[in-house]
Amino acid sequence: MTYKQEYEKWLCSDALSAAEKAELEAIAGDEKEIESRFYGPLEFGTAGLRGTMKVGLHQMNIHVIRWATQGFANVICAEGEDAKRRGVAICMDCRLHSMEFARAAAEVCAANGIHVRMFEGLRPTPELSFAVREYGCQAGINVTASHNPKEYNGYKVYWADGAQLPPHHADAIARELENIDIFTGVKRMPFIQAVNENLVDVMGAETDDKFMAHVMAMVNDRETVAKVADTFKMVYTPFHGCGWQLVPQALTGLGIKHLYCVPEQMVLDGNFPTVVSPNPENPEGFYLAVALADKVGADFILGTDPDSDRVGLMVRDHGGKFVPLTGNQTGVLMLDYLIGAMRRAGKMPENPVMLKTIVTTEMARRVAEANGVTAYDTFTGFKFMAEKKNALESTGQGKVIMSYEESYGYMLGDFVRDKDAVTASLILTEMAAWYAAQGMTLFDALEELYKKYGWYGEKTHNLVMPGLDGLEKMAALMKHLREEPPAQIAGVKVAVRKDYADGSVIDCVSGEQSTMELSGSNVLRYELMDGTTILVRPSGTEPKIKVYVLTIGADAAERDANLEKYGQWVATLA
Repeated sequence: MTYKQEYEKWLCSDALSAAEKAELEAIAGDEKEIESRFYGPLEFGTAGLRGTMKVGLHQMNIHVIRWATQGFANVICAEGEDAKRRGVAICMDCRLHSMEFARAAAEVCAANGIHVRMFEGLRPTPELSFAVREYGCQAGINVTASHNPKEYNGYKVYWADGAQLPPHHADAIARELENIDIFTGVKRMPFIQAVNENLVDVMGAETDDKFMAHVMAMVNDRETVAKVADTFKMVYTPFHGCGWQLVPQALTGLGIKHLYCVPEQMVLDGNFPTVVSPNPENPEGFYLAVALADKVGADFILGTDPDSDRVGLMVRDHGGKFVPLTGNQTGVLMLDYLIGAMRRAGKMPENPVMLKTIVTTEMARRVAEANGVTAYDTFTGFKFMAEKKNALESTGQGKVIMSYEESYGYMLGDFVRDKDAVTASLILTEMAAWYAAQGMTLFDALEELYKKYGWYGEKTHNLVMPGLDGLEKMAALMKHLREEPPAQIAGVKVAVRKDYADGSVIDCVSGEQSTMELSGSNVLRYELMDGTTILVRPSGTEPKIKVYVLTIGADAAERDANLEKYGQWVATLA
C-alpha cells in the first residue's frame, strides 16, 4: 500500500473521531506531510515506539497504541495461560495523552484475557520496572517519551525481569504487527468493563510504599548527612514530571532539612511551559533552579526528567558559578563515592562489579579497577545491563553494585532493571552531603578524582540526519566507514579497530585479527595511539548518528585540546 492509499484508508475509517478526520483533511494538499505521516509504520524496536503525537501511521496516537498493544498481547498470549494470569503492569508519565494511551493499552490487554495492573496516575519509570518484578507480572508497558520535547510520546515495553524487551521479543512483536490491521485487527474492551470484570487492578500508594522501602534501604550514611543537615542546602526540579513526589520524599527521608523545590516546575504539565526541552542533559533548563539556589544559598542542584529515570546535576565552580556535570562525571563521582561508602558501612559484597556501556567514559573502569571492583562493558541500553547483571549474579561471578551510561542514567540495587532517578537522586544527595562534611563541593571532588585517576574527557557529537532520506544517509555513512576505515584520525594513528556488528577486532599495527565478546550492534570503535577512543553509532530512537570521543590528557589543557581536535574531525563526517 502506498502512503497515499494509507492516507485515504485512515481518512475513510470509522475508527477516527471527527477531530482526527479534520486533522487529516487539513493536510490534504500537503504531499510532503502526508508522506511523512504515512510512508510506513513506526518501527517497533527494543525501546518500543517513540514519535510525535499526530494522526497517522508513522506517528504516536491512540490507534498506533492499540495496534502495538495487540502485537504485544499476541506475544504474551503465546506464552500460555499462566502468562496471561500474571499479566501486565502499566504506567504513564505526565505527557499529553499519556493517561489516554495507557488506558487504551489496558483495554486491549483486557480484551485479550490478559490481567492488568495499572497505576492510578503518573509514576516514575523505575517504579514500573519494580512493579513488574514485585507482582510477578509477565510484562510491563510504560507510556512515556522520557526526556524528549513536548510534541513526543512513546511506548516502552518490559518483560518479566523488569527490563525493557530483549531483541528477540521485540522482533516477535514486530512480526506480529505485520499481520495486524490497525483498525480491524485489534481486540478492545471498555476500560470500565475491564475494571468491573476484575481484569484491571489499580495500583497506588501501597505500591509506592513498597518501592520506597527498597529505595531507602540503599542509604549508606545517615550519620554524616545528619551532621551537615542544618547547613546543607539543595535545590530540586522534576521539570514538571514524575519525580515531583517520590524524589522529595526520598531526600527528606534521608534527613535533608533544607530542600528547595522549584515551585514553577513542581506543576505537572505535559506542555513543559518553563523549558524548551525537559531534559536534565540541557543545562539551560536549570535557569529557574539556579535562580532559586542563588536566592537560598544552595551549592547543589538536582533535576530529573519527565519520567524520572534520568538525573542531572549542577554544582558551583571555584568562582561560585553553577556549572553542569556530565553524565560521565556524575557516574564517576557516584561510583567512587559508593565504593567508599559501602565499605565504610560494611555493605560491600564479595566480587563487586560495575557495569558501563561501550560509549561511557573509560575513567569509570579506571576508578573501579583501582578499588578492586571488576568493570564490564555492555551495549547501550539498560536491558543489556540487566541481562549482564542477571548472568553474572546467577552464576556467582560477581555482584553488581552500580550500572550506568553517559546519558544520565544510573541503576542501583536489585529491585529495578532500568534507569532509576529516584534511587540515584538519593545516593547523589548523600554523596554531596558527605563531601560537604569534608568541606568540599562536588566540583572540588571531581577535580580530586582527575588528579588521582587521570584527566579524562568526553564529548558526544550528534550528526542529525532528518527527513525521509535520513535513514539512507545514516546507513551510507556507516557503510563508508566500514569499506574505507580511517588509518588515522586528526593526525593520530588508529591502533585498534573494532566492529560490534560482527565482534571483529583488527590490530592496525600487526594486522592481527580476533573477536570480542560483544557483537550484534551497529557500532564502530577506533582506539588511537594516544589513548583516545572514538565510537560511531546510529541512534536507536532519533534520526542521527552519535559520535563519542573518549580521551585522556596529561592535564586539563591537553584533555580539552584533544576534545577540540577530534571534534573537528567529527565535523568532517556530516
